[in-house]
Amino acid sequence: MSDHFERLGLPCGFAVDLGELERQYLARSRAVHPDFHAGGPTADLAASLELSAALNGAYNTLRDPFARAEYLLAREGGPSAADQKQMPPAFLAEMLEARERIEEVRSANSPCGAGQAELQDEFASRYEGLMHDVASRFAQLQAVPPNDARHGKVLIEIRSLLNAAKYIRGLIRDLNAEL
Repeated sequence: MSDHFERLGLPCGFAVDLGELERQYLARSRAVHPDFHAGGPTADLAASLELSAALNGAYNTLRDPFARAEYLLAREGGPSAADQKQMPPAFLAEMLEARERIEEVRSANSPCGAGQAELQDEFASRYEGLMHDVASRFAQLQAVPPNDARHGKVLIEIRSLLNAAKYIRGLIRDLNAEL
């Protein structure tokens, strides 16, 4: 059982019930936790460590919408970020302008951080919108047979949205970085 969804007993899809994810993770992690196998044979402890690590990896991937989308895209045979790097020139220009705005806010050193908070809200809203679009595309993907030409098109659209979301995450990281 190497699939993250199977490992956590969840249906495969972008939409995940986070409460159920948490419940399944806690129940399964108790069953395989190395502390319960410390006194047993070495092979049991080694297997427990391996299963626990795999369970933790699955949980960490599925609880983060971006990581979950990357995982699902790879699982569907979609392009990786290295395969599909192109971004529209208008988007890249917008990202350059956003970076300039970050530098302006950071150099202003306003005591209350009002400019930073506004940018944080703007970038967070943009990121959430992109992830909403990713969710919509995954819902579309479920309705398209894998051998249909539209399937590949939707995978490419998802990759483009994830690439854009990654840019926005970088802006948020840079905005909040220490000077």
